[in-house]
Amino acid sequence: MSYVDGFVCAVATVSKEKYLTHAKLTAGVFKEYGALQVVECWGDDVPEGKITSFPLAVQRKEDETVVFSWVTWPSRAVRDQAWEKVMQDPRLSSENNQIPFDGKRLIYGGFEILLEV
Repeated sequence: MSYVDGFVCAVATVSKEKYLTHAKLTAGVFKEYGALQVVECWGDDVPEGKITSFPLAVQRKEDETVVFSWVTWPSRAVRDQAWEKVMQDPRLSSENNQIPFDGKRLIYGGFEILLEV
């Protein structure tokens, strides 16, 4: 069964194109190492919550937009092997590819697909 990595972060709204450039590079590397699909979504209708919400979760600032992304892998095993390679890939090193968001506020996790319709 497929496996999904999910990500939520806050990106400076003025840095949308910079984020897209980063996302395209990263997506290419993920695909090279076995990802089936990479999806990047720029927040358009992301309401503020009082107890929980995407903006609260990533501590979104007034000048930032919430980004929601996911990577689909053929299996957890393929994902685990790919992440080892991704973390070693020089194209994604901090010297070659500065992430255009605060990584300390990035939320991520791996998910087993329970239902796919």
